Amino acid sequence: MKILIAGAGEVGFHLSKLLSYESQDITLIDPDAVKLEYADKNLDIKALKGDATSMAILHEAQVKGADLVIGVTNSETTNITICVLAKQLGAKRTVARVSNSEFLENREELGFKKFGIDELISPEALASKEIALLLNQSVFNDSFQFDEGLLNMVGFKLSVSAPFVGKTVQEAAGMFSSIQFVCIAIQRYGTQYTLIPRGDTQFKKGDQVYFITPEDGVSQLYKLTGKVKHDIKDIMILGGSKIGRKTAKNLSEARFNVKLIEINKEKALELADELPEVLIIHGDGRNVDLLEEENIHNMDAFIAVTGNSETNIMSCLVAKSKSVTKTISLVENMDYFQLSHSIGINTLINKKLLAANNIFRYVRKGEVVAMTKLNNMNAELLEFKVRESSKVANKRIVNLNFPRSAIIGGVIRDGEGIITLGDFVIRPGDRVVVGCLPRSIHKVEKLFL
Repeated sequence: MKILIAGAGEVGFHLSKLLSYESQDITLIDPDAVKLEYADKNLDIKALKGDATSMAILHEAQVKGADLVIGVTNSETTNITICVLAKQLGAKRTVARVSNSEFLENREELGFKKFGIDELISPEALASKEIALLLNQSVFNDSFQFDEGLLNMVGFKLSVSAPFVGKTVQEAAGMFSSIQFVCIAIQRYGTQYTLIPRGDTQFKKGDQVYFITPEDGVSQLYKLTGKVKHDIKDIMILGGSKIGRKTAKNLSEARFNVKLIEINKEKALELADELPEVLIIHGDGRNVDLLEEENIHNMDAFIAVTGNSETNIMSCLVAKSKSVTKTISLVENMDYFQLSHSIGINTLINKKLLAANNIFRYVRKGEVVAMTKLNNMNAELLEFKVRESSKVANKRIVNLNFPRSAIIGGVIRDGEGIITLGDFVIRPGDRVVVGCLPRSIHKVEKLFL
């Protein structure tokens, strides 16, 4: 695919990096020569210096033949303008990054597609949604919903008390036959090795495991974690960033008791006016005495979303030391994902990774409805819509020539999430959730074309 990315910031660079690994034809456009030079030296892409709202620059980037144009600069106005111009000049599909949540909430009413914008994304809104989901499923350290929760992906680390440690996948399924679930990926403790499990794959203590389950199966899966579910009511948020602000607003509207600590006095006063249901505290959240004064030991969850990854991680460690059950930290450095569980933080989130996941589905062949990459693992989850022409249509799963490094996690049919077995027949119109390693992605794509 020929892809133009406008904006060499954190989201644009990360997208360029992921897509260049797949030998896509990438052109990265930015007026900042320093950012472009770094990208040009480190990635297999074409770097073009200039303003992507310039007709001349878009023509030079060959926008007319572009399969996808992505506007991810720091200005939502610029991103919208880029996408409108690109579509008028012949680009096939456009995606614009925005920060105004009203645009997302009223996208149909505003008719962005009429202007030439196929999709809007907001890394901040995605991060806030991810936080809310993780709080709702407090025992799990990773989660994703397909079709508003008809099928759910949940991930957690196996403790020694998990009832199926030492058992095979097949044995675990037999032990909990009343629970609808399928294991789609495992990362062995202390390694970066990701495997797609089979029936004889054994669960081991410390494994990071991922399951797919239907809507009513999430609560039942708690039985498999070996942990006790804690109800979350009192939440402390560190940082009045866009993510902190939106998260506080959403959680307070959902009737959580929320405290938000902001170091900037002017911003704290602004937040107090904007969020009357949230207790806004002006102070330095790195100050342990302040945290203790605000009864951190009574909090059910602590969420650190300042603009500094190290501050977020350290404050979460402090919260853990004060017996806070659930900690969530926003980080920008992808390398930190490898450290999160070993140092005791429940969950790390990365907004550029969330944004990239949301955009990546447009790159995959076949009709991909949703997609996510598993945190710190070399695996993807994709939701394909089955066409009449798809090779999988009207065939039993057992008869599909499915790669061994891929697995069908479930099927959504007629508004119901189904955990499927080998004799299940896939029909046109079904939405099939597939977990796969990178080496099998192209084979899987061909099955759904």
